[in-house]
Amino acid sequence: MNPAIRHEIFARLRAANPHPTTELEYRTPFELLVAVILSAQATDVSVNAATRNLFPVANTPQAMLKLGEEKLSAHVQRIGLYRTKSRHIIQTCKLLLEKHGGEVPQTREELEALPGVGRKTANVVLNTAFGQPTIAVDTHIFRVANRTGIARGKDVLEVEKKLLKFVPDEFKHDAHHWLILHGRYICQARKPKCGECIIENLCEYKEKVF
Repeated sequence: MNPAIRHEIFARLRAANPHPTTELEYRTPFELLVAVILSAQATDVSVNAATRNLFPVANTPQAMLKLGEEKLSAHVQRIGLYRTKSRHIIQTCKLLLEKHGGEVPQTREELEALPGVGRKTANVVLNTAFGQPTIAVDTHIFRVANRTGIARGKDVLEVEKKLLKFVPDEFKHDAHHWLILHGRYICQARKPKCGECIIENLCEYKEKVF
Protein backbone atom coordinates (compact mmCIF):
# COMPACT_ATOMS: atom_id res chain seq x y z
CA MET A 1 0.00 0.00 0.00
CA ASN A 2 1.41 3.37 -1.01
CA PRO A 3 1.31 6.65 0.94
CA ALA A 4 -1.37 8.19 -1.28
CA ILE A 5 -3.80 5.35 -0.58
CA ARG A 6 -3.13 5.50 3.16
CA HIS A 7 -3.77 9.24 3.10
CA GLU A 8 -7.06 8.73 1.27
CA ILE A 9 -8.16 6.05 3.74
CA PHE A 10 -7.69 8.34 6.71
CA ALA A 11 -9.15 11.31 4.86
CA ARG A 12 -12.35 9.33 4.33
CA LEU A 13 -12.44 8.16 7.94
CA ARG A 14 -11.97 11.76 9.08
CA ALA A 15 -14.69 13.04 6.77
CA ALA A 16 -17.12 10.48 8.18
CA ASN A 17 -16.16 11.17 11.82
CA PRO A 18 -14.25 14.45 12.25
CA HIS A 19 -13.92 14.28 16.04
CA PRO A 20 -13.62 10.66 17.16
CA THR A 21 -13.06 9.70 20.77
CA THR A 22 -13.15 6.70 23.05
CA GLU A 23 -16.50 5.13 23.90
CA LEU A 24 -15.37 4.81 27.51
CA GLU A 25 -17.10 7.38 29.70
CA TYR A 26 -14.77 9.61 31.71
CA ARG A 27 -14.29 13.22 32.82
CA THR A 28 -10.70 13.28 34.13
CA PRO A 29 -7.41 11.55 33.29
CA PHE A 30 -7.77 9.47 36.47
CA GLU A 31 -11.25 8.28 35.49
CA LEU A 32 -9.94 7.37 32.05
CA LEU A 33 -7.00 5.47 33.56
CA VAL A 34 -9.34 3.43 35.78
CA ALA A 35 -11.75 2.78 32.90
CA VAL A 36 -8.96 1.59 30.60
CA ILE A 37 -7.55 -0.74 33.27
CA LEU A 38 -11.04 -2.20 33.68
CA SER A 39 -11.54 -2.52 29.92
CA ALA A 40 -8.87 -5.18 29.37
CA GLN A 41 -10.67 -8.23 27.94
CA ALA A 42 -13.99 -6.50 28.59
CA THR A 43 -16.38 -4.39 26.55
CA ASP A 44 -16.65 -0.63 26.87
CA VAL A 45 -20.37 -1.12 27.50
CA SER A 46 -19.73 -3.27 30.58
CA VAL A 47 -17.09 -0.85 31.88
CA ASN A 48 -19.37 2.15 31.45
CA ALA A 49 -22.17 0.34 33.28
CA ALA A 50 -19.85 -0.16 36.25
CA THR A 51 -18.18 3.26 36.30
CA ARG A 52 -21.49 5.13 36.14
CA ASN A 53 -22.05 3.94 39.71
CA LEU A 54 -18.40 3.87 40.76
CA PHE A 55 -17.18 7.35 39.77
CA PRO A 56 -19.86 9.30 41.69
CA VAL A 57 -18.56 7.48 44.79
CA ALA A 58 -14.82 7.50 44.03
CA ASN A 59 -13.17 9.38 41.17
CA THR A 60 -9.83 10.38 42.73
CA PRO A 61 -6.94 8.24 44.03
CA GLN A 62 -7.74 9.37 47.58
CA ALA A 63 -11.42 8.48 47.31
CA MET A 64 -10.64 5.13 45.64
CA LEU A 65 -8.26 4.18 48.45
CA LYS A 66 -10.87 5.17 51.01
CA LEU A 67 -13.42 3.01 49.19
CA GLY A 68 -11.07 0.03 49.46
CA GLU A 69 -10.50 -3.07 47.36
CA GLU A 70 -13.55 -5.04 48.53
CA LYS A 71 -16.07 -2.26 47.86
CA LEU A 72 -14.36 -1.46 44.57
CA SER A 73 -14.67 -5.13 43.60
CA ALA A 74 -18.38 -5.02 44.39
CA HIS A 75 -18.82 -2.13 41.94
CA VAL A 76 -16.99 -3.89 39.08
CA GLN A 77 -17.83 -7.56 39.73
CA ARG A 78 -19.60 -8.00 36.40
CA ILE A 79 -16.37 -7.22 34.56
CA GLY A 80 -13.98 -10.04 33.74
CA LEU A 81 -10.94 -10.45 36.03
CA TYR A 82 -12.53 -7.90 38.38
CA ARG A 83 -10.63 -8.97 41.49
CA THR A 84 -7.23 -8.64 39.82
CA LYS A 85 -8.21 -5.33 38.27
CA SER A 86 -9.49 -4.01 41.59
CA ARG A 87 -6.22 -4.91 43.26
CA HIS A 88 -4.24 -3.21 40.50
CA ILE A 89 -6.36 -0.05 40.72
CA ILE A 90 -5.86 0.22 44.49
CA GLN A 91 -2.09 -0.35 44.08
CA THR A 92 -2.00 2.24 41.31
CA CYS A 93 -3.82 4.79 43.50
CA LYS A 94 -1.19 4.33 46.22
CA LEU A 95 1.61 4.95 43.72
CA LEU A 96 -0.14 7.98 42.23
CA LEU A 97 -0.29 9.54 45.69
CA GLU A 98 3.22 8.49 46.74
CA LYS A 99 5.10 9.37 43.56
CA HIS A 100 2.95 11.70 41.45
CA GLY A 101 1.09 13.96 43.85
CA GLY A 102 -2.17 12.21 43.06
CA GLU A 103 -1.96 13.11 39.35
CA VAL A 104 -1.83 10.76 36.38
CA PRO A 105 1.69 10.93 34.88
CA GLN A 106 2.14 11.99 31.27
CA THR A 107 5.03 9.77 30.18
CA ARG A 108 4.90 6.19 28.94
CA GLU A 109 7.60 5.01 31.36
CA GLU A 110 5.78 6.36 34.41
CA LEU A 111 2.43 5.02 33.26
CA GLU A 112 3.78 1.55 32.51
CA ALA A 113 5.28 1.42 36.01
CA LEU A 114 1.74 1.46 37.44
CA PRO A 115 0.09 -1.90 38.28
CA GLY A 116 -2.32 -3.05 35.58
CA VAL A 117 -0.97 -0.59 33.01
CA GLY A 118 0.69 -2.03 29.93
CA ARG A 119 1.77 -0.41 26.71
CA LYS A 120 -1.73 -0.35 25.21
CA THR A 121 -3.28 1.23 28.30
CA ALA A 122 -0.49 3.80 28.47
CA ASN A 123 -1.01 4.68 24.81
CA VAL A 124 -4.75 5.19 25.31
CA VAL A 125 -4.20 7.51 28.27
CA LEU A 126 -1.41 9.47 26.55
CA ASN A 127 -3.52 9.92 23.43
CA THR A 128 -7.01 10.46 24.81
CA ALA A 129 -6.29 12.29 28.06
CA PHE A 130 -3.18 14.22 27.06
CA GLY A 131 -3.43 14.59 23.28
CA GLN A 132 -0.21 12.80 22.39
CA PRO A 133 -0.05 11.19 18.90
CA THR A 134 0.22 7.61 20.13
CA ILE A 135 -1.59 4.64 18.61
CA ALA A 136 -2.80 1.91 20.97
CA VAL A 137 -3.19 -1.39 19.14
CA ASP A 138 -5.95 -3.69 20.38
CA THR A 139 -7.48 -6.69 18.63
CA HIS A 140 -9.69 -4.48 16.43
CA ILE A 141 -6.82 -2.29 15.25
CA PHE A 142 -4.51 -5.29 14.77
CA ARG A 143 -7.16 -6.89 12.54
CA VAL A 144 -7.95 -3.75 10.53
CA ALA A 145 -4.31 -2.80 10.00
CA ASN A 146 -3.45 -6.29 8.73
CA ARG A 147 -6.61 -6.86 6.67
CA THR A 148 -6.55 -3.56 4.87
CA GLY A 149 -2.80 -3.51 4.33
CA ILE A 150 -2.38 -0.18 6.12
CA ALA A 151 0.23 -1.68 8.44
CA ARG A 152 0.83 -5.43 8.47
CA GLY A 153 2.64 -7.04 11.38
CA LYS A 154 2.96 -10.32 13.26
CA ASP A 155 2.27 -8.79 16.67
CA VAL A 156 0.74 -5.66 18.18
CA LEU A 157 4.07 -3.92 18.73
CA GLU A 158 5.10 -4.37 15.10
CA VAL A 159 1.73 -3.05 13.93
CA GLU A 160 1.99 -0.09 16.30
CA LYS A 161 5.46 0.83 15.04
CA LYS A 162 4.35 0.57 11.41
CA LEU A 163 1.26 2.68 12.03
CA LEU A 164 3.38 5.37 13.66
CA LYS A 165 5.65 5.22 10.61
CA PHE A 166 3.00 5.07 7.88
CA VAL A 167 0.03 7.11 9.15
CA PRO A 168 0.38 10.71 7.91
CA ASP A 169 1.11 13.16 10.73
CA GLU A 170 -2.15 15.06 10.28
CA PHE A 171 -4.11 11.90 11.15
CA LYS A 172 -1.96 10.40 13.92
CA HIS A 173 -3.81 11.90 16.87
CA ASP A 174 -7.15 10.38 15.86
CA ALA A 175 -5.98 7.26 13.99
CA HIS A 176 -6.43 5.01 17.01
CA HIS A 177 -10.08 5.97 17.40
CA TRP A 178 -10.94 5.70 13.70
CA LEU A 179 -9.37 2.26 13.40
CA ILE A 180 -10.91 0.84 16.56
CA LEU A 181 -14.39 2.08 15.64
CA HIS A 182 -13.97 0.76 12.10
CA GLY A 183 -12.99 -2.63 13.47
CA ARG A 184 -15.78 -2.66 16.05
CA TYR A 185 -18.64 -1.76 13.71
CA ILE A 186 -17.58 -2.41 10.10
CA CYS A 187 -14.46 -4.55 9.71
CA GLN A 188 -15.67 -7.13 12.21
CA ALA A 189 -13.81 -10.35 12.91
CA ARG A 190 -16.21 -13.03 11.70
CA LYS A 191 -18.10 -11.21 8.97
CA PRO A 192 -16.80 -7.82 7.85
CA LYS A 193 -19.43 -5.47 6.44
CA CYS A 194 -17.55 -4.73 3.23
CA GLY A 195 -20.71 -3.51 1.52
CA GLU A 196 -20.99 -0.71 4.09
CA CYS A 197 -17.29 0.15 4.16
CA ILE A 198 -16.25 3.62 3.02
CA ILE A 199 -12.69 2.45 2.26
CA GLU A 200 -13.61 -0.86 0.57
CA ASN A 201 -12.11 0.07 -2.82
CA LEU A 202 -8.82 1.03 -1.13
CA CYS A 203 -8.60 -2.08 1.05
CA GLU A 204 -6.30 -4.98 0.08
CA TYR A 205 -8.34 -7.71 1.84
CA LYS A 206 -8.83 -10.57 -0.62
CA GLU A 207 -11.86 -12.23 1.00
CA LYS A 208 -14.32 -9.35 0.98
CA VAL A 209 -17.93 -10.05 1.95
CA PHE A 210 -20.86 -8.33 0.23
